[in-house]
Amino acid sequence: MKRLKKINIYFAAPLFNPVERAFNESLVARLDEYADIFLPQRDGALLTKLVSDGNTVESARNKIFKKDTSAIRNCDLVVAVLDGRTIDEGVAFELGYAFALGKTCVAYKSDDRVMLPTGDNPMIVMSCKYHCSTPDSLIDVILNINLDKLESKNSLHSSSSLHNTIYK
Repeated sequence: MKRLKKINIYFAAPLFNPVERAFNESLVARLDEYADIFLPQRDGALLTKLVSDGNTVESARNKIFKKDTSAIRNCDLVVAVLDGRTIDEGVAFELGYAFALGKTCVAYKSDDRVMLPTGDNPMIVMSCKYHCSTPDSLIDVILNINLDKLESKNSLHSSSSLHNTIYK
């Protein structure tokens, strides 16, 4: 499928150990053909790396916060990895921030563990317009959003942006 412009995605995911970072890199590698992706561990910075490079903890935190929030403000779409029994704290912030800015948010959860007997936290679930459980379903969502991008550019909390579509 030929495109004039790729959709710009912020990839919100846990990144605090080698397994999480490898998962993120693997999933982003599948998506790179279809989108320009800001992956914080690759395109931003890691706190431990900044501190080991001589930054103070406060300076490192500030650099990460500014770079990541700027990337969220400038993206078309946020993909939030929700794997685990509960959502990663950073992902929760990134998702809430993106939703407050009127960004389209997509949940990716391949893990069947949930926080509550009724599923995940309603504030997390309802902030995502689409819910995907496989890389292929995530690619389908990205392709469909990309095709409609110019017609429905991230309208702030329109009624249509509050419905949830589940892709398996």
